[in-house]
Amino acid sequence: MITSPTDFPVIARADLPALSTEEMVEVDRLMIEVYGIQLMQMMENAGRNLADLAQAMLAGEALERPVLILAGRGGNGGGGLVAARHLANRGADVQVILSRPMEDFRGVPAHQLDILLNMGVSVTTAGDGWELPSADLIIDALIGYGLSGAPSGTTAGLIQLANSHPAAILALDAPSGLDAGGGRVYHPHIRAAATLTLALPKSGLYAAPEATGALFLADISAPPALYDDLDIDLPPIFARSPILRIA
Repeated sequence: MITSPTDFPVIARADLPALSTEEMVEVDRLMIEVYGIQLMQMMENAGRNLADLAQAMLAGEALERPVLILAGRGGNGGGGLVAARHLANRGADVQVILSRPMEDFRGVPAHQLDILLNMGVSVTTAGDGWELPSADLIIDALIGYGLSGAPSGTTAGLIQLANSHPAAILALDAPSGLDAGGGRVYHPHIRAAATLTLALPKSGLYAAPEATGALFLADISAPPALYDDLDIDLPPIFARSPILRIA
């Protein structure tokens, strides 16, 4: 069992190509349209790996550990909701905090939300004057690589509350408030202890180590041959583990 984030195999930054936001959009398109790997599958892979890294950050013990998951209504939030399910199944005391009302969720993220509700996992929509409860770990699944401009409204409020919380923050794909493609850091932005990025690193992640913290990479089942279409020569980098630590 992995009981520390440092136990994951290491891959050198120099051995990894970094993707622009446009290239990551194309990776998602190719997975769905060419390979038939649907969003549901990608989200499941992302969320399960996120739960594994979260458990490692809890010293390998999820049972009865309080974990907060901050989730937006998009694909990044859906990955956080999958992680919430896996952590709840492992005995963690999971609380999900939504940045938008439940009725605003659509498609696959809405399906993941319904599963949690059916399981009886605590799900709350944040509001004015809201405070985060105590926790041993916070998972940031608010925005992801689809950020366009500075976070605002309830999302901005949750970012500020997370940063002022004593618990460490684990961000999914990119810390909310960081432009993963260009590296611009908006106000407010998550200051993560660790970030689990997906498929390949995004080019902007390396520009803001104070936001990303320790950087990890997770397999979402993108075939290596897919990258040939992007003129990227990539061996099977996940041969040792579905989660790698980038150094």
